[in-house]
Amino acid sequence: MPTNPLLRALALVLPLSLVAAPPAVFAKEKSARTHPSSHKKSSKKSAAAAAAAAAAAAPVIATPFPLDPDQHMSQLNADAGTPVLAEGAKGPAVIRAQTMLDRSWFSPGEIDGHFSANMKRAVSAFQLSRGLPVTGQIDAGTWAALAPQQAPVFATYVLTPEDVNGPYVTTPKDPVEQSKLPSLAYQNAAEALGERFHMSPKLIEALNQGRPFQVGQAILVADVARAMNLPAPATSLRIDKSDSLLYVMGEGNKVLGAFPISIGSSKDPLPEGQLKITSKIKNPDYSYNPSLLRNPKADKKVKLPPGPNSPVGLVWMGLTKEHWGIHGTAEPSQMARVETNGCVRLTNWDVQRLFGIVGTGMLVEVQS
Repeated sequence: MPTNPLLRALALVLPLSLVAAPPAVFAKEKSARTHPSSHKKSSKKSAAAAAAAAAAAAPVIATPFPLDPDQHMSQLNADAGTPVLAEGAKGPAVIRAQTMLDRSWFSPGEIDGHFSANMKRAVSAFQLSRGLPVTGQIDAGTWAALAPQQAPVFATYVLTPEDVNGPYVTTPKDPVEQSKLPSLAYQNAAEALGERFHMSPKLIEALNQGRPFQVGQAILVADVARAMNLPAPATSLRIDKSDSLLYVMGEGNKVLGAFPISIGSSKDPLPEGQLKITSKIKNPDYSYNPSLLRNPKADKKVKLPPGPNSPVGLVWMGLTKEHWGIHGTAEPSQMARVETNGCVRLTNWDVQRLFGIVGTGMLVEVQS
């Protein structure tokens, strides 16, 4: 267990990494002499594999770095390079691109410093909106199109008493026990800070190694507060099931923004066609009904209190299909990686942004 209080707090929500050594594979010895060229090919493959393994093992944030948060921020913000980034890349340049996409209404989900499938989809949607070749890579043209959001992406944040002390509440697994709580609040500071800055707790930890978790301490975060206004009014929403994306559409069928989503499986498919938003509710409670769920955790109907760890997160937008809606989640790291019971799930920060630009009666078009 980490001895640093900040690392202890963050470690509460981080999964343990279990590494198993693969079994050895033995090949039968060939009687014929191996051709010399095969040794060269083998050496090249081995070198490439070693390089790939080294890249995979490299940390997202290189150490050592200045312990002073302002110096560290200045060091990271001084790097204005525009390298070509593709799926599998990681590091500060990826964090910069993720933050700039987030500010531009093209969410990568959690900002974590890894160029994931979610980020690739966000990049492709951004390129589509700007009339760029859709490559899914951050190339020179994409960096240039992101230029309006190239204000420094790293900032410092001073921890408050509420950040350090909460109140935080551990969420029971049993819905019946959850129903007895006054709210389904954040469980710890890692969750709260992660959602505030759209970041994975693991990245916050990596950026702040060696800094004490105490009131008045400055920490390094992604500056997501510089988000631009939506460039035009939203006229409709489009859900693309194959891309696991919700698009914000404007006049002339123009793409204005996009968010990663989790949707139902083939057992609970989101019907294709046109739906409408019928209601908008902030901090909703949740009527837990096991008969509507594929894998219920309890067999009793209960009403769960509101909060960020509610099954529907911080926002509910009802749809014309009964019991279905667009809502938040208690698990932002799983966005577009898990299936729902039919509803459309976004991160809490993305669904709150969406809530602010849509109205009841707005068209929601669902396509495969």
